[in-house]
Amino acid sequence: GYTPADVEFMQGMIAHHAQAVEMTALLRTRTERDDMRRLGERIDLSQADEINMMRAWLRDRGQAVPDEHAHHTHVMPGMLTPEQMARLADARGAEFDRLFLAGMIAHHQGALDMVADLLRKPGAGQASDVFEFVSDVESDQRM
Repeated sequence: GYTPADVEFMQGMIAHHAQAVEMTALLRTRTERDDMRRLGERIDLSQADEINMMRAWLRDRGQAVPDEHAHHTHVMPGMLTPEQMARLADARGAEFDRLFLAGMIAHHQGALDMVADLLRKPGAGQASDVFEFVSDVESDQRM
């Protein structure tokens, strides 16, 4: 079993993760630090894998699957505004790194808020696969 709140969470989290992937793509050309690039690779891999899992979860249940540009139309907690994304895209070097890290911290906190919101809803987040994913998101985002 799963609830409508579980479906909404998965759909919203796809948009949320898609923005993180877009943010990490900027690291390739805007940072001067190898440690920042490695951080971006780690975030990118985990977010892309989770997006694929969430899409499959939704498809398997006959639910609508947001496309890869969903983050441009869905605003979820912690997501950067279009203006913030533009500032990030325009920045270079240390300024980029500062904006990226501040944005990613807010982004991760938003994911934690989404998890907490889901778990407050009666019956939501209780199916074993949903609970496992939500637990993974919570531990990864806190780290």
